[in-house]
Amino acid sequence: MKLFPYGHATHPQWPVAAGLVLAQVRAQMALHGYASAPTLALLYITDHYAGAAKEILAYLGSELPEITDWSGTVGVGIASTNVEYFDEPALALMLCELPGDQYRVFSGVAPLGLGFEAHTALIHADGNTPDLTELIGEMASRTQSGYLFGGLSSSRSQSVQFAVGGNGNISGQGAASGVFSGGLSGVAFGEGLSLVSRVTQGCQPVSKTRTVTLFDHNLALELDGEPALDVMLRDLKVTLTKPQEALTAVRATLVGLVDPADARGDNAVNLRGSFGSDVVVRHIIGLDPARRGVAVATHLQDGVQLAFCQRNVQAARADLTRICAEIREELEPAELPRETALALSGSEADCAPHEARRIAGAVYVSCSGRGGPHFGGPSAELQIVRRALGDVPLVGFFAGGEIARHHLYGYTGVLTVFTG
Repeated sequence: MKLFPYGHATHPQWPVAAGLVLAQVRAQMALHGYASAPTLALLYITDHYAGAAKEILAYLGSELPEITDWSGTVGVGIASTNVEYFDEPALALMLCELPGDQYRVFSGVAPLGLGFEAHTALIHADGNTPDLTELIGEMASRTQSGYLFGGLSSSRSQSVQFAVGGNGNISGQGAASGVFSGGLSGVAFGEGLSLVSRVTQGCQPVSKTRTVTLFDHNLALELDGEPALDVMLRDLKVTLTKPQEALTAVRATLVGLVDPADARGDNAVNLRGSFGSDVVVRHIIGLDPARRGVAVATHLQDGVQLAFCQRNVQAARADLTRICAEIREELEPAELPRETALALSGSEADCAPHEARRIAGAVYVSCSGRGGPHFGGPSAELQIVRRALGDVPLVGFFAGGEIARHHLYGYTGVLTVFTG
C-alpha cells in the first residue's frame, strides 16, 4: 500500500490554509511511493473554522475532484505528523488510496447498508446525541471484529461532521452538503484492509480494583462489601475531619471502571501497575456522607469493577510509547536487511516514512485534555508518536471522548494505522 498524501496548515483565513494544504498533498502525490489516485479524504478542522465547514468542504471537493468520499469532524485541537494545533484556526487533510470495495462512508442520511460487510469502522460522533453509548455498542455489533475507533467532536461553537459518500448516496444528503450535526458518521472498512489499533491510557490507578457490590443508579454504595466512601478516603489517605485536604484529593481523583460483560475484565490493572484497555475512566461527581456513597458520571451495573485513579503525565508518556512500540513490533519483520535496519534507526532528521514499517497512514484521536499542554510542551504528544513511528502520514483530532472497541473512553488516545 502506498503512503497517503497529507497536509496541515494554520491561518486566520481558511482559504489560505486550504491552499497551503492542497499544495502539500499535490506535491506528495507526485512523489514516488505516495498514492497518486486516492479516493477517500479524512478532513479535520479546529473549531475556529466550524462556521465555514460547508465552504471548506465545497472548496476542497472542487479542487480535488478525484476524491469521491470524505469523512472527518471538528476538534478544539487537531493533529498531524509531529504537530498539534490548539486554540488556532487550522485544518489537516489525508488522502487515502484504498480499494473501492473495501470501505463505505456512512452518515445519518446515508446509513451503512446491508450490501457492505464492515469489519471495523472509524467513528465521528456528536456527544449530545441521546443514548450515545448504546449507539456505539450497536454500531460495534454490526462489524465483524466488534472494533470501532474514533471519537466525539469537540467544539466551543458548532459541532460538525463531514460525510460524503461516492457510492450513490450523495443525492440523499440534500441541503446538508456533506456537513452534519448530531448522531454518528464515519467510514466502515472491509476485512480486506489491514489495520492495527491500540488504546493508550492517561490515568494511573491509586488503589486496587474492587467490585461494586451495592449501588443505586450512579451512586456506588459498597466496594467489596465495605462503604464506598470509607474505602475511597482510606485509599486517598484523607479524612473528612480535614475537609479542605479531603476535597483537594477527591477533586484530583477519577474512577476507572470495567464492564463485567467484558471477557478481559480481569486485566483491569496490568503487570506494570497501569490500566489496561478494558478500563474506562469517569469523573466523581459527588459524595453522599449519609449513605457513605460515591457518585460517578455513569450508570453502574451488577459486577462492575472500580479502581480510583489520577491523571499522571509520566504514566501517559510511558503508555503512549508502549503502544507505538507494540505497533512497530507487530508490523516490522523479526529480521531486516542491513540497509533497511540502518534506515529505520536513522536520526530524527532522517525519519522519513519507510516501506519496511508497512504503515501507509495513521489516525490519532486523543482526549482534548491531553496534547502538548498536558505532556509538557507544544506538540509534545505527537512528537512522542513521531519518535516511535517516524514521519508516517498522520491526521487526527482532540476529542470530547474517545471511541475504541465498543467503549467510550476519557483521557485516552486511540492510535490506528493502515498497513500495507
